[in-house]
This record gives sequence, structure tokens and C-alpha cells, in this order.
Amino acid sequence: MDFDILAIAGTETGHLVALGLALLAAIFHAIFGAIQKGRYDPWLSRGAIDISYCLMAAPIALFVVPWPAPDMWPIFATVVVIHIVYKILQGFAYVSGDYTVVYPVVRGLGPLFTVIGAYFIFGETFTLTQWLGVAVLLSGIFGLAVYNMIFLETNREKLPLALTFAIGTGLFVALYTTVDAYGIRAASDPFTFLAWFFMLDGMTMPFYALYRWKNMETRPPLPPLIRKGIIGGFLAFGSFGSIMLATRLDKVGEAAVLRETSTVFAAAIGWIFLKETVGPRRLTLMALIALGAVIVEFGS
Repeated sequence: MDFDILAIAGTETGHLVALGLALLAAIFHAIFGAIQKGRYDPWLSRGAIDISYCLMAAPIALFVVPWPAPDMWPIFATVVVIHIVYKILQGFAYVSGDYTVVYPVVRGLGPLFTVIGAYFIFGETFTLTQWLGVAVLLSGIFGLAVYNMIFLETNREKLPLALTFAIGTGLFVALYTTVDAYGIRAASDPFTFLAWFFMLDGMTMPFYALYRWKNMETRPPLPPLIRKGIIGGFLAFGSFGSIMLATRLDKVGEAAVLRETSTVFAAAIGWIFLKETVGPRRLTLMALIALGAVIVEFGS
């Protein structure tokens, strides 16, 4: 299977597959974020999700795919550290602010800095039309964040702190997207990189989640949390795995921009499941996000 992936990289077929993977990642990531922000403490949710995909990936990493080459270990170490910092910042952002305020800020900064990073690391360039698409997409994302802030009814006193963490998280989204893309391109077998990434990345946060759970006055029951973790683990494979493969097949910057249509799906999730208000103005802003993604795709 990895041979087929490598064979279509850089081709028109690879471009179309990367497009589908990026949009799939957007859907999965929006659901993934809502699960972490939902009923349970975000740190507990994160720990349950991480241990789930760690245990699911371990047999594949250890017994199915080839083991990584020695020169991959420094890359894995860098990737894991970046993801740990990202998760910490994201956890603080979700604790401090409303999902529909924090999420657009995070996802808006991510593609902008990823496109810039892809230029310096991979030599990727955008056409003027694609930059217009980025501007349209970002205007929708940040417009959505501003609109949500204006009509925010809860956690308003924590808004500056939440935005600070959201900005930091967005910067690390760009960093992990770029470094992950470098790692999966450096690996001789992309599925080796994916399997070992999920196994190693899932080893750290569960310890803090367990510590936090043990020190809670009212501990949430474990079975529902475990079920949530398993669902989140599969979503993580779909989200992070899809975007990593997309960056292996085609331009990192384009995949990063298309993934941020997740903001549209996140707003829908916030409205339907988290009971957060959505109106015509927000629908218009979400349409701008989708339009920007279309311009980026067809402006190359």
C-alpha cells in the first residue's frame, strides 16, 4: 500500500487524493475538537483519546510496518515534543474559553503560518489567486471568531487568556503540520511514520490525565470516558493520519488551508451538539471559509 502512495505523490491523481484527505481531515478534526471540549474535562478527554490511539497503533508499529531507520529517531523526538506543547496550549484554551471562539482563532492562524513555513522549508509557492483564497478563508475564520466574541454570553472575563492560548495553539498547529510533513517525507515508508507517531505521541498525556482524575473531588465514571477515548482515537487516525498523508502526496500549504474548512464543521457541531447559537451572519462567514478553500484549490 505504501508503494501505491509513493507512486502517485506529485501526480494529478495524488493531488486529487490529497484534496480528499484534507477535507476528510477537516471533518474528523472538527468532531475531534468537539469531543475534547464536550462533557468532560478537556485534559481527561485528551488523556483518554491519546491512550486509545497509542494502544491501537502499538501492534502495527511493533509487528506490522518496518521499524524506523536510525535517522528518524531525532525527527520523532522533535515531533512528539511539538505535539505535547500543542496539546497543553489547546487544553488551556478549551478550559478558558468557549469552543466557537477558541477554535476559529486556532484554525485561522494555523494555515497562514503553515503556508509561510512551507515556503521556507519545502520551497512551495502560492499564486496570487491562491493568496486571495487564503485571505477570503481567513476573513471568514477570524470574522467568525470576532462575531462569537461580540455575542459571547459566558466566560467573557476569561476571554483575553483564552485568546492568548488560542494564538499559541495556532502557532503550534502550523509548526506540527510543517514538521510532521517533513517527517513523513523523510520516512522511507509513510505508514511506518504514522504508526510510530501515534504510538509515541499517545504515551505522555494519559499520565497527567490519570493524575488529574485521581485528585478530583468528584471523579467522572471511567467507562463513558473510555468509550469517548476510543471514539476519539479513531477520529485522530482519520484527522491527523489523513492530513499527514495529504502533505506527503501534495503541497503542504494547500492541504493545511483546505483542512481549515473544519471551522465550518465545528460551528455546525457547536450549534447542534453543544447548544451554541448559529445565525445567518455566522452562516455567511462560514460560506466565506468554504469559498476561500475553493479559490485556493482552483487557483493553482
